Amino acid sequence: MDSSLIEDRELACYISWLGPTELQRYQRFVRPERQRQFLLGRILLRQSLSQLLDVPVSALQLTECPGNAPQLDFPVCPDLGFSLSHSGNWVACALSASTRLGLDIELLNPDRDFSALALHAFDAAENAWLQQQDAGNRMHDFYRLWTSREAHIKLNAKLNAELNVENAECLHFPHPELSITLCSAEQLTSSPQLLHIDLLSAE
Repeated sequence: MDSSLIEDRELACYISWLGPTELQRYQRFVRPERQRQFLLGRILLRQSLSQLLDVPVSALQLTECPGNAPQLDFPVCPDLGFSLSHSGNWVACALSASTRLGLDIELLNPDRDFSALALHAFDAAENAWLQQQDAGNRMHDFYRLWTSREAHIKLNAKLNAELNVENAECLHFPHPELSITLCSAEQLTSSPQLLHIDLLSAE
């Protein structure tokens, strides 16, 4: 979802969608940008869950879990997995009915010093791989490594256990403005698709 197309006044009515713990977290954000990203993420998550589970948005109860993704109180779908990510104006959500997921998106910024950033962000093997790649594609390779790492961290947190890279299936999606990586605990039975979702009415 590209939130640059959505005005703040359009979002105010969606605050009522938030559960008690979500509202507490929303109100703790100091920066309006973070409040906006949080609210948009929960709107997108609820709309996506509503479509996947074929239930009204009002039937979906989410509880905040400090340091982790929210918990969905929907016991009839115990294997359901979801993950949220945001970067700049972009907010994304991944859903699966059968496996845990980790999603990360990052806004592409060609003005950064990727060699210097890589020395601080990546280990020796990752830096060696990055240096072997075509310098003209350094930005995309850097962000691919970054989003892969972040997606794995989110997936590991959901599983509450260590998960080696070899044990997860990771997919990278082409996008003109973003680097997108999705990791799943189990092999996906069908290829995920990037979808644009418009806001539903909050009424």
